[in-house]
Amino acid sequence: LPGPNSEIRNQFDLLCEQHGVEVDPYAEVEDMAMLRLLARDSGGLAVVPEVVVQDELQSGKLERYCVLDSVVERFYAITAKRHFELVSLNTLLEQYQDGAQKPGRRRKPGK
Repeated sequence: LPGPNSEIRNQFDLLCEQHGVEVDPYAEVEDMAMLRLLARDSGGLAVVPEVVVQDELQSGKLERYCVLDSVVERFYAITAKRHFELVSLNTLLEQYQDGAQKPGRRRKPGK
């Protein structure tokens, strides 16, 4: 599981509490790279953002068993005011606002 200071972990703990589930984690880590390795190599279940293990999911090394819709990780785009537009940031924001791309999923090149 992500460590106890993680936003994902706090949401997961709340979800478990709401459903009366007690979890005894095998490991708790603060580092997403380490969580990725544990998910891939431990043989157990892991609560991990899909974006962290997308290569392993695509290759079949990992399998998605459940999507926890109420457990989300937020990302923020913050930049200083500039005299020119950040075209790539504007494009990303437009795609998200238009629903062309769900958070955490990458579009395939050329689409």
